[in-house]
Amino acid sequence: MDTLTTLIARTYAAACLECGKCTALCPLARQDGTFSPRRLVEELVQGQPEETLHSPRLWSCLTCRACQERCPQGVDYCTLIRGARALARREGERAPCSHGGLLQTVMRLQTDPAHTPRRLGWLQDGLEVSFDGETLYFVGCLPYFQAIFAELALPALEIARSVVRLLNAAGERPQVRAEERCCGHDLLGEGDVESFCRLAEQNQDMVRKSGARRIVTACPECAYTLAADYPALGYGLGVEVLHLSQWLAQALREGRLHLRRGERRLTYHDPCRLSRYLREVKAPRQVLATLGEVVEMEGSGRSSACCGGSWTDCGAVNRTLQVERLAQAGRSGADLLVTTCVKCQIHFRCAQKTAGLGEIERIEVQDLAILAAQGLAVES
Repeated sequence: MDTLTTLIARTYAAACLECGKCTALCPLARQDGTFSPRRLVEELVQGQPEETLHSPRLWSCLTCRACQERCPQGVDYCTLIRGARALARREGERAPCSHGGLLQTVMRLQTDPAHTPRRLGWLQDGLEVSFDGETLYFVGCLPYFQAIFAELALPALEIARSVVRLLNAAGERPQVRAEERCCGHDLLGEGDVESFCRLAEQNQDMVRKSGARRIVTACPECAYTLAADYPALGYGLGVEVLHLSQWLAQALREGRLHLRRGERRLTYHDPCRLSRYLREVKAPRQVLATLGEVVEMEGSGRSSACCGGSWTDCGAVNRTLQVERLAQAGRSGADLLVTTCVKCQIHFRCAQKTAGLGEIERIEVQDLAILAAQGLAVES
């Protein structure tokens, strides 16, 4: 684990000019004047780092990377925050949890190699999977989200089924592995490197035994974690990792998949891990353009607003961000708000349950996987 000195050096934090551009772009700082990315950097580099490591502000950051889009010095702010949380954890601090620790408990339970999760109960008749296909579908935590967020009518399992239907329509019978574990994204983001590494080691072993040549996942966080965080921490998978939108765009270009165009106007919310972390903004729009008319919201692509969601610290400020993003979607004139991240959908649906929302914020929210599966053409 990094010391604070090595963490500062590795993230170029000492090069900070204190220009304040990060704070100006930070979605939290725009709503909460007590939060400032620039101030956190300053405190960690030259202020009172011990006080910062024990401050609630350290856990408020969404790590959405909006600040890094404009930093003139290339400070890797989100890695700095993640590393500082690991240091804080080593000193006895623990991340708060807006869901009473349930989600983190589910993740940590999966670190036990003796624990055999029931992960395949969602597979239905008619969905074709295999034990030796070249493509491995990494389901992620969709089955758990279905149960935990049942009150939101979240179609998490339908997302998983839709992914398999789309792969089948393109002539692929993906592997779906019962021994798959949570990717560990949230645990790493909260500084629990030890638990993350246990999950990564087991998933690495699972991928190697599968013999698959590529991984497809509908979760941007899984995609980034498997493609970037795993190799960075010594758990490289040695296979291509694709977000579903990337696979769909490729399959459409190659003529392996055909989708019917509908009459609905669609607007797209860019998840932070897909747009700013993986730098992918074109593929989802290419897919949506085959399904209907695409209209953009205020702020899109790598400038897209974060959904404001966080398992760690989700409060009134986060809710304000979610409601504002829903309002932007409503003002776009679209009939449907499409996202490619189940967490974004969870947060939007949760916000829509808040009393007092106007009609504009109640725009229908749907996942790209389900929308694309509904548009499968007969000849595909």
